[in-house]
Amino acid sequence: METSMYSAMRVGIVHFKAFPGIETGAGPIVETLEKICADEFWTAVEVGWMKDYRVRNTARHLLDQSHLSVAYATQPKSLTNKLNLNHFDTGERAKAVQEIKSAVDEARQLGAEVVRLIAGKDPGDAKRDEAKKLLIDSLHQILDYAAEEKDGLAFTLKIFDRGIDKKNLIGPVGDAVDIAKAIRPDYPNFGLLTDLSHFPLLDEKPEESIPLMAEWLDAVHLGNCAFRDKSHPAYGDIQPRFGIPGGETDTPEVVTFFRELRKVGFFDKPVRPVVSAEVRPVLAGEVSEVIMANAKRVIRDAWALSQRPD
Repeated sequence: METSMYSAMRVGIVHFKAFPGIETGAGPIVETLEKICADEFWTAVEVGWMKDYRVRNTARHLLDQSHLSVAYATQPKSLTNKLNLNHFDTGERAKAVQEIKSAVDEARQLGAEVVRLIAGKDPGDAKRDEAKKLLIDSLHQILDYAAEEKDGLAFTLKIFDRGIDKKNLIGPVGDAVDIAKAIRPDYPNFGLLTDLSHFPLLDEKPEESIPLMAEWLDAVHLGNCAFRDKSHPAYGDIQPRFGIPGGETDTPEVVTFFRELRKVGFFDKPVRPVVSAEVRPVLAGEVSEVIMANAKRVIRDAWALSQRPD
């Protein structure tokens, strides 16, 4: 008998990817968020930087009405401002830590239950171990700051590509697990977030990497990428729609991803995990609402097909 996907996960959408242009913390944030809040397909939303406190107040009012689970992603603030939690310059790293602490405050203002964190740039083989130590120290500072409120706010570290686009320290599964092993003993509210669109960019396969990170895996993103042709308009870590010509991910890949997640018990958590689509219009003429509808169809179909025998 088919299990409803809503009994296994909270189905989310990444707001600032679905509606490009608001990653800078400005623009039609409330107007676009209202479209997601009004769509009963989604049971979670991942929001980002909102510079204006009045916009945050209005967004919070919308989110309170919506009954959506809310995650706050630091990617827009971090990437726009080139923040680096593993920067070798003490001043730059301190600035990044302070800005992410500010993002924690914003997350609370928006009623978020979890904050998505990202590492900084990878410095290369020779300095990678040192960079990981700096990242661990920065994460300790941020998590200590968040713990002062004692409200159970959770954190995930998102895994990015290392060699093609973002060139992030974290990174391949082994390095991600190293960070989780260092942080989780002191902070049980810390885990990892992996993104289906990043497996091809990392030259990894879900069936090999997911079991290695399963113990610390708290959330996932569903996305697509294109990297075989540098002239492709979606080349790199852009998260185009599922099934885009020249892309890596469509319904069959999401089916496999769901199956691998089920094997490691990801969908058996006491609290249903958030599984968010991270897709955006890229090609000329593509429309946010249609791209989100594409994602809904792929998620629905992939969940149904994942329950059939292999």
